[in-house]
Amino acid sequence: MDTGLPATEDRLATFERHRRRLWGVAYRMLGSRAEADDMVQEAYLRWHRVDAAEIRVPEAWLVTTITRLSIDRLRELRTERDAYVGPWLPEPLVEAASPGADQAAELASDLSVAFLALLERLAPEERAAFLLHEVFESDYGDIAQILGKSEAACRQVVSRARSRVRAARPRVQVSAHARARLLEGLVDAIRAHDKDGLMALLAEDAAWISDGGGKAKAAHKVIRGADRVARFAVGVLRRHAHLLEFRKVDVNGETGIALVHQGRAFSIMSIRTDGVRILDVYAILNPDKLERVSL
Repeated sequence: MDTGLPATEDRLATFERHRRRLWGVAYRMLGSRAEADDMVQEAYLRWHRVDAAEIRVPEAWLVTTITRLSIDRLRELRTERDAYVGPWLPEPLVEAASPGADQAAELASDLSVAFLALLERLAPEERAAFLLHEVFESDYGDIAQILGKSEAACRQVVSRARSRVRAARPRVQVSAHARARLLEGLVDAIRAHDKDGLMALLAEDAAWISDGGGKAKAAHKVIRGADRVARFAVGVLRRHAHLLEFRKVDVNGETGIALVHQGRAFSIMSIRTDGVRILDVYAILNPDKLERVSL
């Protein structure tokens, strides 16, 4: 981290140097670009109001502030998400719309839709501690100061969260080629109305998660099982596949598919895979979450 704030350095320049990291923390905490933007703006306002004498390490102060703001906001959002129509998925970052991040954080980061959806199972402080340690490589001393807990307590929180996350994630590193091959097979099977071909790509316990938010036609429950997923995908898209363009895009750092209708994103799809079979399909259809997708 920084060693201090030079008296001659402009506060704006200092904040801008850390903006990407702050946005990265907020987005991973909240799963929403708009919410992340709001948290960064609030951190910016607080940064300019605080007495410089209270700041020993600018990055530490800023990360602490953005994390606490995000924890509080996530607690508020829990009620809204509990009442959400159907499954909730994060707002996708598509192609060049994905913001940069400081290089070290980017190398250690995990932005995938599957990962962020999994983090929804964690309590706000648990999510913050896990992200800070596992993604942003903060040490337990820093996390303890941010959360107002002992280092021992933070170790326990991160350990529990790590166990829960690992239990639900593939244990193999999936190549971009394998992911692209499975996505191409998925699109080909849907276009051809090939239920058997689609089943051959799916794990036996595969799931299809659709996020329409009550604003787009989507399944209100998670569909589980290869046969049910295949029948759903072929049946629902059978009538519309010929009107849609299936375009390969980058979705949260991974290869995904944009279903495009008349030049606009109708749905953004990504998958969770072990490299051999598709474990889960994530389909984001809520138009509010697609407003900022530029194709």
